[in-house]
Amino acid sequence: MLGAIQRKMTYFPSSAWEATPASAGLSYEDVTLRASDGVKLHGWFVPGPGEGGGPIFLFLHGNAGNVSHRVDNIRRLHEIGLGVFILDYRGYGRSEGKPCEEGLYRDAEAAYAYLLSRNGMSKEKIVVFGRSLGGAVAVDLCARVECGRLILESTFTSAADMARAILPFVPVGPFLAEKFDSLGKIGKVRAPLLQFHGTRDETVPFRLGEKLFRAAPGPKEFVPIAGAGHNDTYEVGGIPYFEKIRAFVGAAGEPSVPKPF
Repeated sequence: MLGAIQRKMTYFPSSAWEATPASAGLSYEDVTLRASDGVKLHGWFVPGPGEGGGPIFLFLHGNAGNVSHRVDNIRRLHEIGLGVFILDYRGYGRSEGKPCEEGLYRDAEAAYAYLLSRNGMSKEKIVVFGRSLGGAVAVDLCARVECGRLILESTFTSAADMARAILPFVPVGPFLAEKFDSLGKIGKVRAPLLQFHGTRDETVPFRLGEKLFRAAPGPKEFVPIAGAGHNDTYEVGGIPYFEKIRAFVGAAGEPSVPKPF
């Protein structure tokens, strides 16, 4: 029962479609793949603006909405020279199934395997990016596989720490069915790390981002985004935010100011 309640409070998937990369003038491929337990998943592959060979973002989104709510973010990553593969977890968007911790880990693993199956792809070209809950999924993946870079944003140490932050006087942490224990896994990550966190994050306390970063092996860099909340980091961070990503991954494009799609 506690597991069912926790999942109800953790995942907020949507099947309503808001936009596609074509809405932002980007070419893309609809991708269908299967996780190791047979669940059918959907994602978008947006090729980079150059002639191949560049880094590819494996975009692991947060706990709400679906891939269609990240189109503007995809566009801006494309502008700095990145290809993007963004996947909807099981139960989100057009992906089948119901979300759960182990399922999300399987979904990320399937996305990673899909990228490696593409011609010209290598582990070194894959930049795993995890935002919010996607940060926990990204840490789990990079603790088990090799990748070129890891970028975390607005993410946390563990579900237990989040529970203590939300309900400081209710000791529910030890009874949680879904752990999302990034703190216990990040020491196994061998990829260089870039981590962002908004100083006014109203959902994941800034101190949890700092705590996770301190536990990570190097090389690593922590970038506080002054004045940003939980969902507006890339908007508040603006051009310097995208410049930081571009330099970190070795992309060749130029960031721009936000524009409607």
